[in-house]
Amino acid sequence: MFDKIDNLSSQTRILIAVLLALAFFVPYSYFYKPQMNENNATQATTREMQNVAPIQQVDSGKITQDTARVSNPNHATLATIESKNFTYKIDRLGRIAEVALKEKKYQKDSTPLMLFSEDIANPSNPKILEIRFSDSLLNQKAFNVPYSANLNTLEIKDKPQSITLIQELGEVKIEKVLTFYPNGYYEAKIKIPQNYTYFVSPGMRPSVENDSYVFKGVIVKESDNTITTIEDGDAQGQSNYANASILAAVDRYYATLIFDKSNNLNVTILSNPSENPMPFVSAEGELQLKGYIGPKDYRLLETIDPNLTDVVEYGIITFFAKPLFLLLDKLYNLCGNWGWAIILLTLIVRVVLYPLTYKGMVSMQKLKDLAPKMKELQQKYKGEPQKLQAHMMELYKKHGANPMGGCLPLLLQMPVFFAIYRVLFNAIELKGAAWLLWINDLSVMDPYFILPILMGGTMYLQQHLTPTAFNDPMQEKIFKFLPLIFTIFFVTFPSGLVLYWFVNNIFSIIQQLLINKALERKKAREIAEHKHKDD
Repeated sequence: MFDKIDNLSSQTRILIAVLLALAFFVPYSYFYKPQMNENNATQATTREMQNVAPIQQVDSGKITQDTARVSNPNHATLATIESKNFTYKIDRLGRIAEVALKEKKYQKDSTPLMLFSEDIANPSNPKILEIRFSDSLLNQKAFNVPYSANLNTLEIKDKPQSITLIQELGEVKIEKVLTFYPNGYYEAKIKIPQNYTYFVSPGMRPSVENDSYVFKGVIVKESDNTITTIEDGDAQGQSNYANASILAAVDRYYATLIFDKSNNLNVTILSNPSENPMPFVSAEGELQLKGYIGPKDYRLLETIDPNLTDVVEYGIITFFAKPLFLLLDKLYNLCGNWGWAIILLTLIVRVVLYPLTYKGMVSMQKLKDLAPKMKELQQKYKGEPQKLQAHMMELYKKHGANPMGGCLPLLLQMPVFFAIYRVLFNAIELKGAAWLLWINDLSVMDPYFILPILMGGTMYLQQHLTPTAFNDPMQEKIFKFLPLIFTIFFVTFPSGLVLYWFVNNIFSIIQQLLINKALERKKAREIAEHKHKDD
């Protein structure tokens, strides 16, 4: 066993760390499934919810209703809300059925970005501010009778504007007063007779970002600040969360949400046939809601309500990634460019991690110097593993070397690198952010592959500067291909993330050169001292 440990040369340790990094990045990003909170307390619901027909029954009727309403005129637009930054269309069932973002950095092919698309496979999916009743007959009627509006068009400039929607269902009258603000924030006052239990939805998640590397689904923030996430494909049956403060449906960059500072949201999550979560808030009588539709821009959400910044989700490493983003944001405010802010962040991280990196590099240099003596011992005690182990331990002890000393610091740095990866991969602030001449958007891949190639080249150069002492030819061959593997792996990654890795390589090369020179000077002094003693 020990002869295998002996073969953990300096470069082999880097190889292990890099391969572990790959093993950490790819499977985590692809397979990570946020865990649902199964606490019985979060499954509790109000007494009123327990005494009404289950919402699944409503949903069953709703699926049939939706199927029948493919050509229903109630899908037509009742009112249009126009702003400099967005366009909302309210359909004749009183729902915000379409949302288009008009800001240039969010546009797709020079046209406004549509946040939602019709899910033909799941016609029961709710739209924004859709109301469903626990009474199945009333619910069916509500999906057949159109609303009326006091305005057909509403233009929002600097001040909020309101629109009133009314639906007459015989003895039951529904009134929605919706107030829209220029930044995507809205307020909804819903009036329904007290003796009817109903459910209001913030809508399904935006359908813009659909790749498998990001979280897509529903986020619930409960009164004890617990964050519960239900990812697409993971919703099972019905889940209830009493006294929540946020109910959000999100993809990588965008969100539609309802929130309440007083923690008065009684949340119900259903699953559709694809097992994607369908979010609702239950109520009786008058209900006042606050909501938001738009990008998960940290500072924008903070201006609406600091509590909403929890919608920007980084997975299990959020506790560490969030402070890193705030640091990146401060650096952006300092230099005015996200690309240069990433470079400054990289420099700060390198400085903070310098003690660990220095120890690792010194340890690798010591092991490189001991490589000839290690080979002599391996030849001398070939077939005698116990004697080899004893003499190798003595050699390490004599020269103050640690066979794992070069690997451990690298492994300790991995959480930092992964947190930065999560920050740069999820930051919509990089959307449309330019850097230098050819990078017009740090949130997408480099169109000319310049950054990935530079990253691979600097990684190759770093390999040649790092102390090497391979004992296994196969490991050496694999290691030489790592720059190419990383280059291919990073080609499709956001250029902001590749920029970080490239600059990190540059700083590593500079640091390696400085440490190599320091070690050479130290070795020269030691040789001079030995000669002086011999004389």
